[in-house]
Amino acid sequence: MGAVTRFPYPKVWAPSGGWWSQPKAWKSNTIVAALGMTVTMAAIWKVSANKERRYQQPTRWIPSMMWAKQFKEQQ
Repeated sequence: MGAVTRFPYPKVWAPSGGWWSQPKAWKSNTIVAALGMTVTMAAIWKVSANKERRYQQPTRWIPSMMWAKQFKEQQ
């Protein structure tokens, strides 16, 4: 007797692990992936804020003025 399945499904290989995949380390894998994305996004944000330049002064306050290097230097 083989494994009992919920429903019949095609016998194909899937990179995600199959139809009802439940990897044992899914919680730690999710945390590692989230941390990696956070670190990458923070690095991109920092580079972007340092390179941001506005050649005309904004007519009103905009949120990027809080982290843009150009406006931090003017204060």
